[in-house]
This record gives sequence, structure tokens and C-alpha cells, in this order.
Amino acid sequence: MSDNPSFVLKGIENVVFEDRPIPEISDSEVLVQVKKTGICGSDVHYLVHGKIGDFAVESPMVLGHESSGIVTKVGSKVKHLKVGDRVAMEPGATCGICHDCKAGRYELCPDIVFAATPPYDGTLARFYPIPGHVTYKLPDNLSLEDGALIEPLAVAVHAIANIGGLRTNQTIAIWGAGPVGLLCMAVAKALGASRIIAVDIVPSRLEFAKQYAATETFVPPAPEAGESKMDYSRRSAAAMKAQLGIDDRGPTAIDIVADASGAEVSIQTALFVVKTGGDYIQIGMGSPNVQIPITLLLTKELNFKGSFRYSAGDYPLAIALVAQGKIDLKPLVTHRFEFKDAVKAFATTRAGKSEDGKSLIKAVISGPDVSIDEL
Repeated sequence: MSDNPSFVLKGIENVVFEDRPIPEISDSEVLVQVKKTGICGSDVHYLVHGKIGDFAVESPMVLGHESSGIVTKVGSKVKHLKVGDRVAMEPGATCGICHDCKAGRYELCPDIVFAATPPYDGTLARFYPIPGHVTYKLPDNLSLEDGALIEPLAVAVHAIANIGGLRTNQTIAIWGAGPVGLLCMAVAKALGASRIIAVDIVPSRLEFAKQYAATETFVPPAPEAGESKMDYSRRSAAAMKAQLGIDDRGPTAIDIVADASGAEVSIQTALFVVKTGGDYIQIGMGSPNVQIPITLLLTKELNFKGSFRYSAGDYPLAIALVAQGKIDLKPLVTHRFEFKDAVKAFATTRAGKSEDGKSLIKAVISGPDVSIDEL
């Protein structure tokens, strides 16, 4: 049967709408009619560059992985869901038997099937098959739009709560005030951080960040002519510490720093800012190779950690934080598009603003035959 409109990436800057067959499901899967899908920076990166790191698009691939929808078919082994349930979709199917899966770190599974990561299709279609165990029923007080944004929120939960282990009354500085950075700030606030510093080069993003979750902001200085990136980062860190009264030790030190930008100078600056014995969390994907002050990691005994996607417990915690009113996802959705306007949605996300000049934080595309007003 063929009645599954899909938004397909065929090559760099080449996307088309295709009608594909309705997927079959196994007895451990559910079939979801996709209602809402957020656009992630990785989707745009595949469109513009055709690859991210070692993941290269070599055959046509449906885009999208931040999605929610309604269950239309349930496999015989799935007991916690029924047809008609509104669900958030964790878009990664793992093997369940490798060492990392059994250790509860299934994001590291070597055989993961992750939506819209080559060669696997994503969720920007009418229907998407997904294992029941990574499909979560939405509480009644969460909208389908909220359900789509659980995916990037789970990324933030994984970074700040799981990898970072942030505790009540700790302090944190976060580089990058895009959607993931903002959600990291929201998670830190929900978990009781006493100080949340947002760092970005765009003042309007920082203004939003302070209204949303940050307690303080910092705009890095402009580079000087002939200045190396490392010298600039050292100077930027000194300016930030002086302006905000940050020390290397004691109650005014920063316990955790997190980079959600992927920019080399942000990474370097964060390492200079974090307290001696503190934690560094890398979330953003930028250049695959960056220079870092490695001796500083040694002499400060820093805990340098990578954070990749999400793992056991991250989706349930993300849903709980929203359901309990500790995080509000609604202010992040600034632009909404119908499925037929997916090309425009990607162009707007790429530009960072719509034709009327409105700044974009997160764009959401409705599923085929779904109104943009259906939340």
C-alpha cells in the first residue's frame, strides 16, 4: 500500500516529496502517524553538506527525528500502548544485547538505527514504525508540539543531569543559546542550579535566554587583528571572569561548563573559565578537530566528558519535567509550517529568521493533513 508522503533528501541541496509505502511493523513495534516534527540543526547540516562527521548521505533519506504522533497500529508484544495514544518518539532503535546496551548506555550501541542518520530514514512522513519500548505516552497536559520537543529536551537532560550530574545549588555556564543550549539552561534551572550563565555572540539570543532560564549572560569580545584563537579564548575568559566575578575556586567558581555551540573558541574559553577540579561537557558538534589547552586539563584535573544523544531514563525525566511544570517548551517554538511547506521551513531554519525578520529558535512542521494549529 502506498500512502505515506515523505520528505526525502536525495543529495546536497536536493529535497523532494515522495509517496512511499506504509511501513510494516514487527510484533515489538508500533506504527505512529506523525503529527509534529521539529527541525534540528543536524537535519539542516545533512541538507547543506550531505554529511556530519563520518555519517554521509549516500542514498535517498527521509529527514526528521524530533517527532510526536498518534499510535495507529500496535505490535502483539507491546502492552503499554494502544491505538489512539498520543506519543513522543525516541528515534533510536538499539540492539539491546551489546555490552553498552546492557550497561544502560545504549546511545553508544554500535548497531543503533537512528532516524535521519545515514542510511536510515527519518520521521518527516505520514507514518513511522518505531519499537514500542522507545515510544512514550504523553501526559494529558502535554501537547503534540511539546511531544516533538521532548527529543531535544532529552539531549539536554542527558548532558546536564546524566553526564554532567548537576546537583542542587551548583553553578553552570553554557556556551551557545540555540535550542539545545537553552534547554540545557532550563534543565539546570529545573534541577536547582544556583547560577546559570548563558554565553553567546548574539545579544538577542542572550536576552531570550535570560527571560527563559539563565540568571546571567555574557557576550564575548570581538577578536583582535592577528590574534590566535587560543589567545583570544584566554582573553575572552579573563573578561568573562572579571565581568561576572568568577574565581577558579570557592563559592564564586563555576562547577560545570557545557558547550552547545561546537565552536573552537567556545570550547577553549569554557576550559579557561571552569573551576579547578570542575566538569566540562561537550554537546555541540562543530569542527571535527579543535585545539585545546591540554596541559590545563591536567593541572586543573578537569573531568572532560562528551554527551551524545540520550540514554536510559532521559526521555521519562524530560517528559516529567514538562508535565510537572518545571520546564515550559512552548516559548521555544517560534515558527510553524505545514508539511507541504517543508522546504520553506528548512530555508527559514537555515537563515535563522523568517522573511518578516522574526528570529527563529525552533521551527515545527506538521504532518501531512495536519493543521499547524493542532497543538
